[in-house]
Amino acid sequence: MEEQGQISAVRNDTGLIDRFLQTIAAEKAVSKHTLSAYHSDLYVVATGLANLSSDTAAGGLQTASANDLRKELQLWYKQGLTARTIARRLSTLRHFMSWMVAENHRTDNPSQFLDSPKLPQSLPKSLSEDEVITLIEASAHLPETQALQMRAGLELLYAGGLRISELLALRVQDMAGDKQMLVIKGKGGRERLSPLTAVSVEVARLWLAHRDADGPVTHSDQLLADAKSELTRQKFSVLLKQMAAHAGLRADRVSPHVLRHSFATHMLNNGADLRSLQTLLGHADIATTQIYTTTRSDRLYQLVTGAHPLAAEQKNK
Repeated sequence: MEEQGQISAVRNDTGLIDRFLQTIAAEKAVSKHTLSAYHSDLYVVATGLANLSSDTAAGGLQTASANDLRKELQLWYKQGLTARTIARRLSTLRHFMSWMVAENHRTDNPSQFLDSPKLPQSLPKSLSEDEVITLIEASAHLPETQALQMRAGLELLYAGGLRISELLALRVQDMAGDKQMLVIKGKGGRERLSPLTAVSVEVARLWLAHRDADGPVTHSDQLLADAKSELTRQKFSVLLKQMAAHAGLRADRVSPHVLRHSFATHMLNNGADLRSLQTLLGHADIATTQIYTTTRSDRLYQLVTGAHPLAAEQKNK
């Protein structure tokens, strides 16, 4: 009987999780990847509760107490999960519990009493400006179609500091006419304008001219789709690693997100202000953008020594 009760609780939790995911998919326009991560995290919690012996855990996520959830948290630590993984699971759980309270599935939110692990500060990794140029030029070592495809992709990625999902979401019509801006739909459905550089426009049009030389591609309107298929994250990553090898760069130093970090760092190096950079990157909170200043202590030093009135006095002595 106890086992049947556990199965029933998990089934009930699964139904609630599905409804929660449907809600945030509709209201927040989150990506499929995020929805999958939420589902995985919540299913782990639900199955973990089914293995506890308390009366409150027996009812699953609708009746679990803070003590039940704390026991799961302790188990995650014993399993050797990273602080970042645990923090992500807790964040998902808090979001779900808040939804349950709002939807009257619970009257309380026990997850608010759980302490998140302290996360180590991870500074964004980036390439130098010369390394980015070398990497982009390494596209010439690929077969012609892939060379033009990746050159266009990298120029657009680096020109606007795009996420890989945002790059792959670009449509052919986004480059139509004499547009100087792209409308990018980022995380949470937030839209922003991303300026196009002359180089990125030129290589994108070269790519389209080559791709459509034998007739327009009709199976997809993705900007970077070739005559056979759309460009995927996996294919982009494989080709990027090949380019890194030709550029003399370690494969683990190169990824679409590293190029986004490189864009942000290089913009700051060349005088961009944080508010403008926040807008270009599509960050909801400027605190996210500020992390790039920690990687530029030399630039901050130069700003003080070059602009502070007493620094100028010291130079004249």
